[in-house]
Amino acid sequence: MPVRSLNSSVLAWPDGQTVDRAVRCWAGEQIRLHPELLRLGYFGSYARGDWGVGSDLDLVAVVESSDEPFERRAARWDVTALPVPAEILVYTSEEWDALPANTRFARTLQQVTVWIQL
Repeated sequence: MPVRSLNSSVLAWPDGQTVDRAVRCWAGEQIRLHPELLRLGYFGSYARGDWGVGSDLDLVAVVESSDEPFERRAARWDVTALPVPAEILVYTSEEWDALPANTRFARTLQQVTVWIQL
């Protein structure tokens, strides 16, 4: 989250390197909490390098399988330890493989996502 300097009223937003390091550290914990995790990455402004003050972090996880519907899976992932607001999309490997390559969103995910080495 933004940090206020002790002698200034200016808020400093975490830069891309800080967010990348935090995601990589957070990923290590997620492997322990979610043994079904196959891939984890981020996309959007932090992946493109055009983040700015107020940018959130867009995460994507690919898991082996899930009994929960897509729209409920993110609730099991605590993203509050990350230094900026974050949202996560959690796909099963079958869903990920079935993403239609001809949609803009799927192309963006495939081309821009920064994958974390697990």
